[in-house]
Amino acid sequence: MAHPCSQRFSTPVTAAMLRGCIELETTAYGVQPHRLPAWARAQWADPQLSMAEAQPSGVRICFRTEATVVELEALPTKRVYAGLPPRPDGTYDLVIDGKLARQGAIPTGSIMRIDPAKWSTGAAPQADVEQGRPGLLRFADLPEGRKEVEIWLPHDEAVQLVGLHANAPLEASGTGRRRVWLHHGSSISHGSSASHPTGTWPAVAARLAGVDLLNLGFGGSALLDPFVARTIRDRQADFISLKLGINVVNTDLMRLRGFGPAVHGFLDTIREGNETTPLIVVSPVLCPIHEHTPGPTAADFADGKLIFRAAGRADDTASGKLTLEMIRATLEKIVAQRRISDPYIHYLDGRALYGDEDHARLPLPDRLHPDGEAHVLMGERFADAAFGRDGAFAGDDTAAAVPGAKTLDSRSTRR
Repeated sequence: MAHPCSQRFSTPVTAAMLRGCIELETTAYGVQPHRLPAWARAQWADPQLSMAEAQPSGVRICFRTEATVVELEALPTKRVYAGLPPRPDGTYDLVIDGKLARQGAIPTGSIMRIDPAKWSTGAAPQADVEQGRPGLLRFADLPEGRKEVEIWLPHDEAVQLVGLHANAPLEASGTGRRRVWLHHGSSISHGSSASHPTGTWPAVAARLAGVDLLNLGFGGSALLDPFVARTIRDRQADFISLKLGINVVNTDLMRLRGFGPAVHGFLDTIREGNETTPLIVVSPVLCPIHEHTPGPTAADFADGKLIFRAAGRADDTASGKLTLEMIRATLEKIVAQRRISDPYIHYLDGRALYGDEDHARLPLPDRLHPDGEAHVLMGERFADAAFGRDGAFAGDDTAAAVPGAKTLDSRSTRR
């Protein structure tokens, strides 16, 4: 039975309460979750990566309680892009005993002002931050009795966690007994254009499979960085998936000659610490602007909307510039080659998650990122393909969580 509402129990947010992050930074207001360790962040202080890894996609505060009122005190950082309408406040999902129960937002906070034109060209961005004050998010009239509670933090809004307040004590339950799935990818894996944190495709897949998610999807920043590979190498995970390629095209970072060896090196590093961990290499989902046209990707602004286009030319492929078609062929070849000595590595064509028929029904709103409905579809399909009965991640508990599953991509190198 919950304590009377007149009683208020305050609890700091600690590492024991958190799942889905790698490190906590102590700030003037509390703690800030990070999805890359400090040593990795220091190796290349790219502003896009710094912003992306600090956005807590997949990070949740976990506790047991009998409270019927729970409040989160936190300081979010809002992003304001010059020339574009205000972004919606980040959404917090309250999950009770595994089911989404409430949603809310904190309208106050610090403001990061960004000039997207300078950001996209790789120059030092205009990202002045106006310091704000913490706000309070209140969830009231929760069910009576003891329950498992998770507060999923916004997938696209950095936040400093000040503390929790409730009308009954909270007991940390951040250390899970479920198996851990570590996923690395680009903005789509990060959750770009998803409507809420448990609606990103990795979160949907993790829920269906009954696994704990560690989401290392970094918007605009899945670039085969060696420090990301070392971060993955040093983590304890039961399953690993890597969704690679689209950001290499977006940034026009590599030619074909450099891309193949970089993928091999990335995988070599991960395998130093996870030699027999089931690992799926996922190629890009369908993206018509880059299927046959190389990057870089350029941003266009019209009528207050942001859309993307391919700034390369189709004939640039003669000089080794990459398209998604070339990326997929290269990744499939690499995985097939490595399977000769590594039976635990697998390939999944990203178009099995979102392909031509899906694009006809659910086109990419900005020509680059799927919408919320497509995220759910991708999550369901990945859970089926990876964790289902015939999937690379199939096991007694995960296959039971995704009954009747089958591999979606007939071209998978898994035999």
